[in-house]
Amino acid sequence: MVGYILNLLILVSISGILAGSLNFIIGYAGIYSLAHAAFFGVSAYTAALAAMHVSTSLLVTIPLAMAMCTVLSLAISLPALRVRGEYFVAASLGLQMIAFTVFAEWKNVTGGLGGLTGVPIATIFGYELRSLGAFLVAALVCLALVTLSILLLVRTSFGRSLRAIRDNEVAAASFGKNVALVKTLAVAMSSALCAVAGVLYAFHISYISPESFTIDQSVLVMAMIIIGGTGTVFGPLLGALVIHLLPAGLTYLTFLPARDIASLQQIIYGAAMVLLMIFRPSGLIGRPLLKDTWSK
Repeated sequence: MVGYILNLLILVSISGILAGSLNFIIGYAGIYSLAHAAFFGVSAYTAALAAMHVSTSLLVTIPLAMAMCTVLSLAISLPALRVRGEYFVAASLGLQMIAFTVFAEWKNVTGGLGGLTGVPIATIFGYELRSLGAFLVAALVCLALVTLSILLLVRTSFGRSLRAIRDNEVAAASFGKNVALVKTLAVAMSSALCAVAGVLYAFHISYISPESFTIDQSVLVMAMIIIGGTGTVFGPLLGALVIHLLPAGLTYLTFLPARDIASLQQIIYGAAMVLLMIFRPSGLIGRPLLKDTWSK
């Protein structure tokens, strides 16, 4: 039971990083992306391959994965962000589809649909994170650092520029904001922060396959943000907690057939999203009448 709880908390921490990094561009810049699972996957495969051939240290794998995701983000954001937001959504969807195909077909590197197995145990300062408790501490530290980074970023002039672009892109440009540059940097930062989650996931699961990085994963992360509250620092974490606790709670309903739990879970997710859009469109901890969370 203790192991199950520790494992659940680790997954919540990883999802909290994922949702927080996506919320950085959705909530503060108004940039909607369907490619977050692609960056998640690139960082996970990068960490796994680096651990197998270079180093198992988080101090090596995390910066390497962040660099890979940053470069990949530039490949999509530089051309797509010079136009309006709906084009970026289309471009991000294309990247997601390409990434999944590469994960599934580049068998010599990714292992194909069979995935990569036997990812070594993560280390930090030479200490092996062998136990779930030790890994949870590392995951919580990473979550805290990512959350703090986002908190500091949105309170800087760069964060104010993001919110200005989100609220009125034309007006922001008329006041001298380099809209394309600011949005490109935002996507790069979001992708780099997302890489932290991918590295932790690879080491925690010790097995990665393309099935973990589909469009469904991107939609699920977006659901976490909407449920918790877009444009808030702690909303995505709350959303991640809800998303993970729901299936965990359903397993205790012994009168439900196991085969029906997944379907019921999807129905509850959908109903929750609809009800939130009707009664609480800003999310569970969003501010209903305040567009700019940090303006006061």
